[in-house]
Amino acid sequence: MNIPVLSIITFFPLAGAILLIFIHKDRKELIRFFTLGVVLITFLVSLTLYFSFNAQTSDPQFVEKGAWIGYGINYHIGIDGISLFLVLLTTFLMPIIILSSWTYIQKRVKEYLIFMLILETGIIGVFVSLNLFLFYVFWEAMLIPMYFLIGVWGGRRRIYATIKYVLFTMFGSLLMLVAIFVLYSIFYKATGTYSFNIFDYYKIILNPQVQVWLFLAFALAFAIKVPMFPFHTWLPDAHVEAPTAGSVILAAVLLKMGAYGFLRFAIPLFPDALEKFLPVLLILCLIGIIYGGLMALIQKDVKSLVAYSSVSHMGLIMLAVFALNVEAVEGAIYQMLSHGLSTGALFLCVGVLYERAHTRLIKDYGGVSKQMPVFSAFFLIFMLSSIGLPGLNGFVGEVLCIFGVFKTSKILAILGVTTVILSAAYLLWMFQRVMQGPIENEKIFSFKDLNKREIIYFVPIVIMMFWMGIYPKPFLRKMDASVIHLINQVKKKEAVFTRVQKEENIPSVVDIKKIGDKETNKKKDANKEKEEEVK
Repeated sequence: MNIPVLSIITFFPLAGAILLIFIHKDRKELIRFFTLGVVLITFLVSLTLYFSFNAQTSDPQFVEKGAWIGYGINYHIGIDGISLFLVLLTTFLMPIIILSSWTYIQKRVKEYLIFMLILETGIIGVFVSLNLFLFYVFWEAMLIPMYFLIGVWGGRRRIYATIKYVLFTMFGSLLMLVAIFVLYSIFYKATGTYSFNIFDYYKIILNPQVQVWLFLAFALAFAIKVPMFPFHTWLPDAHVEAPTAGSVILAAVLLKMGAYGFLRFAIPLFPDALEKFLPVLLILCLIGIIYGGLMALIQKDVKSLVAYSSVSHMGLIMLAVFALNVEAVEGAIYQMLSHGLSTGALFLCVGVLYERAHTRLIKDYGGVSKQMPVFSAFFLIFMLSSIGLPGLNGFVGEVLCIFGVFKTSKILAILGVTTVILSAAYLLWMFQRVMQGPIENEKIFSFKDLNKREIIYFVPIVIMMFWMGIYPKPFLRKMDASVIHLINQVKKKEAVFTRVQKEENIPSVVDIKKIGDKETNKKKDANKEKEEEVK
């Protein structure tokens, strides 16, 4: 009997959220420990994905498929080397996030943790969905808990930040939904089959004009989520106003959904349209890298500085995604994981400071390391990880990204390196002002160093940072087959498209298999003619 591991990982947090409803809201400690138990069990179960994952194949694994609504809308989930680590990143961070909220959240604890569990189900569902309709359901469902987490437990301007975040995201999402149904309709007219199966769509090549409009709809939704310049303006507001846990999950995982969407859907489905828009996309990535870094340099709020750093780092990740070679794409995925750890950790550090001082302004700090030496050591490691110091996780991801981009364009690679230079500038300057120097604020004398709970959730992050920085092979090996298959798939579509374009007017959809059969038949006919000539 096959155990539905993916379904357990996806829906166990949701089941925990439902059970939380029946626990009285005044029993806060029980609610916290119950939630922590749920996310810990989810993480432990998710480890089976890594140890049972077959790195030799690009086929989706742990696949589960069942009837749902009909008309091609099925329950169809699975993972490959691209989505594996994004699922693991989510389950790894959730226990840390719950621990970080232990004393920070005192009001409506029960409701807060219910939304956190629902959010975990939504995020994992996005990464495991192989049915486009199911993917969209999880993509939209994830907005609901995030809306409440920022809107209820956020800062002074939380309503403005929440509405801005939801409007930006929903605008792109609705266009993507229209594109999904157009794609569904085209596939039905061409094949007579109802399907939202992503693998069915991989087998077809769309007319170039159709590709352009569909690509724009998908790309806009994903670009907003990344966020790419100029669709980034919701991010600093959402980060600054969100509670610490909201900022961590937003930076560490939610932004990666946009890059994942490009790799899973926009690029393999619409390669011809990608080629048309590639120069514009690369320029936007470079602008995001430089703009995000320069904006981080002038921030007065620590949280806002880290938020703008995400714009810069995600720009490098997307630059590598669009370079579309093995080194670049693997570097992009690796950097997604690295950025999730390092930036998530930096937001956790900001949360530790805010709990003690109730301010995020850089000028209100100074000399913190004298009062909190243990915290200062952790903060230093996380900062160096984000900069990309050799031996830490950020270095491997950045080197692979830049090397992959270099294979495509030397100029792009040279400009892309600015993200490393700028990150060193704004993070070192921020660390010097906050942690070093004379103590300007008397409140700092009352600061207590990290307690056991805070050390417990910082230590696993440090271990992962050094592991990924010193020995990346276990991660890269699991990605190889899937990344190579993705790139070959795109190249194959481009090659077939070119051959078809020379021979005939392209219809709205072309079946790769039929074209392949057609070419095979031509070769057979040619061989028969040769045999007859010999006879």
